[in-house]
Amino acid sequence: MLAKPTENVLPIEASPRGPGIAAGRHIGAILMDDGKLTATDAEQVLKRQRELGWRFGEAAIELNLITETDLRQALAKQYEFPYLAGGPEGVSKELIAAWDPFHPVVEELRGVRTQLLIRWYDPSANRRTLAITSPCAREGRSFIAANLAVVFSQVGHRTLLIDADFRAPRQQSIFNIPDRFGLSSVLSGRSDLSAALPVSGLTGLAVLPAGPLPPNPLELLSRASFAAVLAKAQSEYDVVLIDTPPGAEYADAQCIAYRARDVLLVTRQHHSRIAHTEAAVRELSDASARIVGTLMNAF
Repeated sequence: MLAKPTENVLPIEASPRGPGIAAGRHIGAILMDDGKLTATDAEQVLKRQRELGWRFGEAAIELNLITETDLRQALAKQYEFPYLAGGPEGVSKELIAAWDPFHPVVEELRGVRTQLLIRWYDPSANRRTLAITSPCAREGRSFIAANLAVVFSQVGHRTLLIDADFRAPRQQSIFNIPDRFGLSSVLSGRSDLSAALPVSGLTGLAVLPAGPLPPNPLELLSRASFAAVLAKAQSEYDVVLIDTPPGAEYADAQCIAYRARDVLLVTRQHHSRIAHTEAAVRELSDASARIVGTLMNAF
C-alpha cells in the first residue's frame, strides 16, 4: 500500500465525494438493462422490498437474484462512476483503480487526487499539467501515473496520460494499447494528438503511449514541438499527466519537468535512497519545476 506521508509529503487521507447521480435512472432499470434481472424478477424484488422495507438492491441480493458485484456495478452506473466491470482482462493488474475501485489502495489514491485538486490543480492559472517522476527505476512511477489518470477521469475530468518515457515505456502494456504511434511520432511530425487512444470503459480517459523508441530521446523532448503538444493537450483536456523516465538516471525528466512546470515526486519505501532523492529534488528545482508533493510507495 501507499505509506502514510509526513511533512512535505502529500497526505493520503479522506476520499472525495463521487460525481453527480445519473438523473432518472432507477437501480432496477439499470440491472434490467444489464441483463441481471428480468421484468418478472423485478416485480418479485419490488414485492420483497415492500415487505422488508429494504432498498431495491438489498432485496434483490436477499432473493439471490443478483450478487454484491452486480449491485456495485449498477450503482457505479447510477452514480456515473466508470470502471472496468469485467476485471483485469485486457489491462494490467497494476491498473487497480480501473477494475477494483473499492480496494483500500485506490481509496488512498483518491486521497492523493483530493490533495492535488486542492493544492495543485488550477485551470485559471494554467496549472493542469503534472509530470510524475521518481529518482530511480522500479519505484512505482508508472503505476502511480496510470492509476491517478483513472481516478481523475472518474471524478469527471477529461484526462490525458502521456508516456514520455522513451527509455523503458510501460503505459502501453499497463493499458494494453498499441504503440505503433505515440508521443515520439507526434514530436517527429509523423502524427498529431489524435494518436492518443481513448480507454474503453473509462469515460474521459485517453492515453498517448510513447510510440516507437527514438535514438535521440532527450533531443526529441527538447524540441519546441513538445511544448506545442502540451499546449494543445491543455486546450483539449482538463488534466494532463506525464510519465517520465527516472530523474537520477536521465536528464529527460528535467526537460519534461521544465515544460510541465509542476511535478509529483514518487519514492519507494525501503528502495529509494535519500541521496538520490535529494539529487532529484535539486535537479528538478534547477529546471524551474515546482514540486507539488512527494508520494511514498510502500509496495
